[in-house]
Amino acid sequence: MKGLLLRIIFLLGLMAPMGEVLASEGATRTVIGYVRDAATGEVLENVHVAVVGTNIGTVSNADGRFVLKLTDETVRYGLHFAHLGYHNNQVTAREVLQGGELQVKLLPSAVSVREVSVYGGDARRLVEMAIERIASNYPAVGHRFTAFYRETVQKRRRYINVAEAVMEVYKSDYAVRLPYRDRARIERGRRLVSQRKRDTLAIKVAGGPAMPVFLDLVKNPDELLGTGELYNYNFRMEQPVMLDNRMQHVIAFEPRREQPYALYIGTLYIDQESLAITRADYRLDVSDQEKATERVLQKRPAGLLFRPQEISFLVTYKRQGSRYYLNYLRHTIRFRCDWKRRSYAAAYTTVSEMVMVDRQEQSAEVIRMRDSYPARAIFTDVVDDYWEEDFWRDYNIIEPTESLETAVERLRKQ
Repeated sequence: MKGLLLRIIFLLGLMAPMGEVLASEGATRTVIGYVRDAATGEVLENVHVAVVGTNIGTVSNADGRFVLKLTDETVRYGLHFAHLGYHNNQVTAREVLQGGELQVKLLPSAVSVREVSVYGGDARRLVEMAIERIASNYPAVGHRFTAFYRETVQKRRRYINVAEAVMEVYKSDYAVRLPYRDRARIERGRRLVSQRKRDTLAIKVAGGPAMPVFLDLVKNPDELLGTGELYNYNFRMEQPVMLDNRMQHVIAFEPRREQPYALYIGTLYIDQESLAITRADYRLDVSDQEKATERVLQKRPAGLLFRPQEISFLVTYKRQGSRYYLNYLRHTIRFRCDWKRRSYAAAYTTVSEMVMVDRQEQSAEVIRMRDSYPARAIFTDVVDDYWEEDFWRDYNIIEPTESLETAVERLRKQ
């Protein structure tokens, strides 16, 4: 989060058209489907959807919906589905190619409580061992991703800002945990903003397209998994769960002592066999409003009171072969803005998310510093420079929720 900026800026101006985004070249078929719990029928969000035999994938949205644009040749081995606490499932190419919306169901996994006894319940030592194995569990060579990035801003329940980008991300090897060797570059972008005058507000908070550089907890020891940082927390074992058909240790953590900066509360998921960290779901402790504000707020207009209510993160890694790769990032901030000497207050929610949709490992070219996205750049300030309408027609996306689609259409008609 350090040095990583997103400017939430709501401006009057023209609105860029919205459409579809991200997948494989030469796409000829749109694959649409929903993922549900086989036992309850409830939709499942953030399910990893992968094209078998390729590095192409996406995630399901809050409605359980996913969209992929693929050639018949690309999808010949079918689609693979994985989600925390569920057994994997696979859809054959025949089912994909027959047309119609796919209805995919995942079975919840049954977990035996006795699995918790591994390592004698020493949760801190288990986290330390996972850190010791980073070099062997994560990529040993530099690699590049194509990624889809979106950030949205809601004022109460109404969407007032949506910005998206297709990006190239270079990740160096994990033998040395130096995130500053990593680079992110915007290929194409677009933006939609509200035209309501009351939506005009400019502040800077943590987030932005440089997320894969700074929020990669495994690579970045400054965030949580550094040797010194570990001693700021208490760790405890929770009941294990299934992720990608592999058993996971579940380690809950919370602050154990005071620091001059805000600490985290959350959960780590560690593969029981490889001891790889596969998922981190955590939030900043906002009980001390001043500390939390200092951690995320970079700039605000005079007279504005910024009151954080939630600052949360989700980072996941996907196992391919014997290595684990950065897969999905989400950063959510819920806050209130109160103006001094005014009877005006509003609740806002910002969500930044990125999914890695394709990977190149052989002879992956490093992104030059001069071409990379600057850590302190403001995405909404520069996104219009990357607009190209024709570029978006044949690309897949993290499918927006129905409420987002409705909000976008309403904004377009204003």
